[in-house]
Amino acid sequence: MAATAAALAPNVALAAAKDAYAASPYRKITDAEWRKRLPPAAYVVLREEGTERAGTSPLLKEHRKGTFACLGCGLPLFSSDTKYESGTGWPSFYRALPGALLTKTDYKIGVPRTAYECAQCRGHQGHVFNDGPRPTGLRYCNNGVALKFIPA
Repeated sequence: MAATAAALAPNVALAAAKDAYAASPYRKITDAEWRKRLPPAAYVVLREEGTERAGTSPLLKEHRKGTFACLGCGLPLFSSDTKYESGTGWPSFYRALPGALLTKTDYKIGVPRTAYECAQCRGHQGHVFNDGPRPTGLRYCNNGVALKFIPA
């Protein structure tokens, strides 16, 4: 049985009991409007929970100081200080910014995994695993097309 991200690291703030972004205008955007706003590859990931091909994201080589934000709504999700080279082919982080993500169980490949999404617009970002580095032991494996980098 797969563990949830909260069970993987109880001190990581993921889904709060109260949904801080429940009234977000990004939650009211129609599918047709998302299709107009997003590049096709980003739409597939963010709105249809797709996965980009490993090794294709320019963000793999992004090592400047800054913030990685949701491409759909701009909510900051990860600090560059928590990015690391996982060798998986996707941008990886060991800690999310507090309150930035919501999690759910995903069975798309036949086994349960913990998927995470942007807390503000509910756009799919990736999956979290318990094989990451210290101090959290987590690996947030993110689709690069679902992110934008904002230099410090």
